[in-house]
Amino acid sequence: MSSRALAVLAVVGSACGAHPRAATPPPRAARADIVVAQDGSGDFRTIQEALDSIPPGNAAHRIVLVRSGVYREKLYVNAGHLSLVGEDRERTRIEFAELRKNWRQDHPDDWGAAVVNIGPEVTDLTLANLTVRNDYGSRHGDNDHQFAIRSGGNATRIALLHANVLADGGDTLSLWNGASGLYYHADCTFEGYVDYVCPRGWAYITHSRFYGRNLTASIWHDGSKDPDQKLVIRRSYFDGVPGFPLGRNHRDGSFYLIDATFSANMADRPLYKAKADNPYLWGERYYYSGCRREGGDFSWFADNLATAPGAPAADEVTAAWTFAGRWDPESTLPAVLPFAAIPRPENGGRADTGGVTLRWIPGRDAVRHRVHFGEAADPPLRTEQTGATFATGPLVAGRTYHWRIDTVTPAGVRRGHAWSFVAARRENRS
Repeated sequence: MSSRALAVLAVVGSACGAHPRAATPPPRAARADIVVAQDGSGDFRTIQEALDSIPPGNAAHRIVLVRSGVYREKLYVNAGHLSLVGEDRERTRIEFAELRKNWRQDHPDDWGAAVVNIGPEVTDLTLANLTVRNDYGSRHGDNDHQFAIRSGGNATRIALLHANVLADGGDTLSLWNGASGLYYHADCTFEGYVDYVCPRGWAYITHSRFYGRNLTASIWHDGSKDPDQKLVIRRSYFDGVPGFPLGRNHRDGSFYLIDATFSANMADRPLYKAKADNPYLWGERYYYSGCRREGGDFSWFADNLATAPGAPAADEVTAAWTFAGRWDPESTLPAVLPFAAIPRPENGGRADTGGVTLRWIPGRDAVRHRVHFGEAADPPLRTEQTGATFATGPLVAGRTYHWRIDTVTPAGVRRGHAWSFVAARRENRS
């Protein structure tokens, strides 16, 4: 593996693949409204029983904590303002085998065709620290469309954090509210066959891994209901079988890839319109900035962000910019992970030399935060505090700064992920 690949995996993996070390063993009990445990030590033995206990009109945010185990369940989520959180990303597994075409033989729609089925009026749903997998293909040898997660109707404000979303077929992650869907995904792994990440509406994905097992397309976007709809992918890594292509769209779609790294396996095939005879009102909208391919770049992903509407600078392409006032997930998502998450500035990003206020979403059991900050790769402890912000003071242009938030809980201290950013003078774009 190339040195660049190792560097990319170190940056992305620190956020989405590795688990933070704990200074003391993790808490035996964690803050949650409902606990699911197969051994009977929680409130319910199955996840669906826990979901059924929450009224569909639920308005107060609730956390369902799922203890480690393999849950062979098909889930139906009808309540919003809900977080379904695993005890461990790899060991809390929701798995089921379902092929879409089989399901549709006896059902009028896709409600029930996925492993996790999200109801049409669900809003403010977070899935975190777990694995969702549709394993129909490995069990039955058919790699046709098989959803891991599927939503439709008016379902919106859906977040995936520190999660694995996998399928042995196409359409792995299908969030399909084409009119008003808003989706935020951070530190995730996505894997599947054709169009395995295929949002409709607005989607922002950061620090994630993509692995394509097909030769048709990896990512897909439907932005046909509003010219502002877009799929934004930042600081993520794309890999797959030899010759895997990046993506396509069947309807109007808008793609932004910022600081992405593509493995040498990626084919020399640009994002493309799948059906030339479909009505495309707004033309081809494929935008790139800072993208690189291991083994050599292709000309079609050269920087062209200046041609996008409004000519945004790369640093301006954030989650808040993507949703344009409709949602600000990085400021409003609940504290559900066992460690600090969603750093701002983003890991690998930039900050003005005048200084920046570091921000993060606290660990869910946090009573205080130990803030480590400095130029050393293992930065020194600067303060222990209750708040989830820290002002750095002035910075030196061109230098890399490292920071880490250790979460102080009633049961001990959980070491956080290592993050970094580069100090740069703010550009005058007037």
